[in-house]
Amino acid sequence: MTLTADQLDRAVGAVLVSAAGDALGSQYEFGPALPDDVDPEYGTGVFGHGVGEWTDDTSMAVAILDQLAAGRTLEDPDAVAALVAAWREWALTAKDVGAQTRTVLSLLGDDTGETAARAASKERHDRAGRSGGNGSLMRTGPVALGYLDRSPAELAEAARRVAELTHWEDDNGDAVVLWSLAIRHAILTGELDMLGQLDALPAERRDRWRGFIDEATAPGIHPRDFRAQNGWVVRAFQGALAAVAGADSPREAIVRAVRGGNDTDTVAAIAGSLAGAVWGASALPDADAQVLYGWPGIDGDELARRARAAVA
Repeated sequence: MTLTADQLDRAVGAVLVSAAGDALGSQYEFGPALPDDVDPEYGTGVFGHGVGEWTDDTSMAVAILDQLAAGRTLEDPDAVAALVAAWREWALTAKDVGAQTRTVLSLLGDDTGETAARAASKERHDRAGRSGGNGSLMRTGPVALGYLDRSPAELAEAARRVAELTHWEDDNGDAVVLWSLAIRHAILTGELDMLGQLDALPAERRDRWRGFIDEATAPGIHPRDFRAQNGWVVRAFQGALAAVAGADSPREAIVRAVRGGNDTDTVAAIAGSLAGAVWGASALPDADAQVLYGWPGIDGDELARRARAAVA
């Protein structure tokens, strides 16, 4: 499809603002909630990431983005195999990899195809009894860019499939479906609408997620209210949604997410993907965009170029 200039700006924003939130939150990870008079700054991350360097959240998203930028779809078996192979290569030298993701990738042999990855993901889930961390939601921002001219149902299926490559639990699939559809809607319309995506979930789970959304968008709510357990995908979803719903710019959204405390880089990365889709990359201050860099050796300008290629 042919995007308007504003829609293209919002598509780039879904990737660029997410990276900014990730990098901004890096040095505050696992820390306390911050009061509103504290303005978070880019600094050295808990795991040694440099000033402005994105972490695993964006690195895993870049691998998805690259498949879309190459003109592939996420239904293409070769694209999925390349995606999983890129994750595995990245994980060998990454400063930080989520426990669930690292375990699944370690179970893979030479076969990085979707069938092998899904089998490893399910095996890990069955063995542990859960796989509800936020590691699939943190990277889902680029998925919608490949489905702007396709149906919401096709995007929902692709988002869930990509989540299940490492995180098998229903909560992960549901969260990434809702988030990806909300990003798509925001890119196309400039509107924030999470409740409007509920029909994409199985009917028996819609009321539960409606409750989560209502909690996160209640008047006066803040990401700090979801600090406890925001390593869980549901609380990360709520914290990120609260950050965006209470903001009037992408910068404010990621700052609110970081002030929420605990898993700050991930919640801010998730919030940034939706905030960027609502307000666009051009609404992010240049100082935020220009400081960014990270795996695989690219900067914010190159990240934006790849986002534009993904929707070309």
